[in-house]
Amino acid sequence: MSKTSDLMELREADIRKHYSAALALLDGFDHTPRIASARPSAPVAERSPGVASTRRFRSTTPGLAGRRTARPEGVHLKTRVEAVDAEDPLVSPVQASVLAALRRGLAIALAVGDTFGDATGLSDLKRANLQGALPAARKTEFGELLTAEALAVAHVFGNALAFLLASKASETTVEVGEVEEVLTENSALALHGALWALDQSLEAHASDDARLVATLAAFAEALMEKVALRAQGAARIAAFANASWRVEADDLVIRGFEPSRTARSTTLTMTFKKPEEVVGNHIAKYQALRLSKMLMAYDFDRRLNPFAELGGFIFTFMGDGKPGTGKTTLIQMMAGLLHGYCEVAGYPFRYQNLSTDNIDSYQGKSGQNAKAFINTIIDPSAIGFGTIDDIDQLAGKRGDRQSSAGQLEITAVLMESFTGANTVVRGNCTFGMFSNYPENVDDALRQRAGARFLVDGPQTREDYIDILALLMGRNHDIPLGAHKLFSAQEIKRAVAASFESHSRPHEEGLIRVFDQVHAEIGDLNTIAKLGTYLKAIQQADERFTGRAIKNITDAVKVRAMDFELPDEWMESPDLFLFQPYDVKAAMISELRVPITVDMVVQEINRYADSEFRYADKSDEVAIDGMVRDFQRQEEAKRRYLESKG
Repeated sequence: MSKTSDLMELREADIRKHYSAALALLDGFDHTPRIASARPSAPVAERSPGVASTRRFRSTTPGLAGRRTARPEGVHLKTRVEAVDAEDPLVSPVQASVLAALRRGLAIALAVGDTFGDATGLSDLKRANLQGALPAARKTEFGELLTAEALAVAHVFGNALAFLLASKASETTVEVGEVEEVLTENSALALHGALWALDQSLEAHASDDARLVATLAAFAEALMEKVALRAQGAARIAAFANASWRVEADDLVIRGFEPSRTARSTTLTMTFKKPEEVVGNHIAKYQALRLSKMLMAYDFDRRLNPFAELGGFIFTFMGDGKPGTGKTTLIQMMAGLLHGYCEVAGYPFRYQNLSTDNIDSYQGKSGQNAKAFINTIIDPSAIGFGTIDDIDQLAGKRGDRQSSAGQLEITAVLMESFTGANTVVRGNCTFGMFSNYPENVDDALRQRAGARFLVDGPQTREDYIDILALLMGRNHDIPLGAHKLFSAQEIKRAVAASFESHSRPHEEGLIRVFDQVHAEIGDLNTIAKLGTYLKAIQQADERFTGRAIKNITDAVKVRAMDFELPDEWMESPDLFLFQPYDVKAAMISELRVPITVDMVVQEINRYADSEFRYADKSDEVAIDGMVRDFQRQEEAKRRYLESKG
């Protein structure tokens, strides 16, 4: 992939000139914590007589062999890292890599600080301040720029450290908690505070090499999160937040406060399904096929998908249906398609499912798990597919006394991530929520699903013959009979029939609304008449809000992209995938079809049918619950009176 034109090159010479300063920080410095409190030191393990408590070091400087030199009291990260496994007199390869990453990360951060200073005029103000010539009128500006530089340098340090250590990460994880010692008076103090906090975390958690790397990685993520939060609303920060740098030697791209993650794929062990192995579910299967190819149009250089810009990209969708209708099979099909496409193109692919294992009894932990899931999938350096299976069990319904605190935390994270103020849809990932009981999903969360996939399983006689033949396998001699196997699963023909069926509503409550509006104003062939129909739906179900209209119009835009990218574009990446962004956008635009009234009516009915279906089930569930409560009260009253009698 080619480099983006908006990247500034961070020169290697400008980084390496800070190596000495970075090494000095690792060797040792004094720091008195201003915000955080030092952890109590762990007791030193008792050793046999004659065994040193630290490694023996011999200076290579002539004249200093065997002489003990005075060391400053305070933070000694180099010694801390080298003493992780004090039983081994040699520094391990992992420890050496960690020290190299720490030095490199500090040097990159200091180099970015220099660039920020030159771009904003802070360097000139620093020189004037040292000379005692700083104008009084510019003291406020000077202080604001020092704070902005401190935030930039601290974030780049955490960002570079996480990126450089990614290849050393293992399955071991560590919880370091919040980084409290985030100081913003100036960049030097910011690094002192961050390194002091890191030393505290290493002392508490880094008991071996695996936990050493895990502690550093967790600390880097926590530092970035805390600094980015502090930077919100900070003055004069735009010169960093809106800029991008590239470090050629590390293939590291720094984009303001956006974490730079390595483009790694997840290892998938699931059983993939081919499209022909998904029987029925025609619209859901068709939309999943198209969405898989849409994702592959993502441009890694521009970090944007033409479909997201042109309209018609599905960022979130809800798949609902009765148990056993094929939701898991649909997930396996879509993950398999994306995995195969990414292998051909050489793109990193990430799949992850948020399950009930992520609900934790500790306050805040469930939310952290959900946020980590979101961050893994939205990473702009990879193609991502995230699923939330059985979301009715995982995400709590607000106001429901049955929902645990952990479930409500997950609901809050998903709602904020799917359509929050900071949500950015790049078009590199999609999230699918699946449920057998969507009526039990929080209304606001459910409405954040931009598309609805009705997973209804086999419907026709041909579907049932196809699925029986498929599941029976080949280890039998039973004749097929008068049937053309899988002909009913031809997607284009089946989908056309499915869409046509939505020219009228399916749910009884919506049918009454549709017929009443149609009798009053005739065919729905103008924007005004369509709006009248939408208002009538809202009067019948107050949950049908402006968000529903947005979801419907998004679905209509998807229909305008009612085409599949040709298979050869996926098989030969040079034809489409590796083309420049503008070329891909032009190729897609040529395939668009006009929006018609029929499309709009069908999408209104499809969406409203699903909402009426959910509402009817939700009301029935609530009524059944109340009936059971009344029955229990009556039975309790009867037994109480009998016991008194």
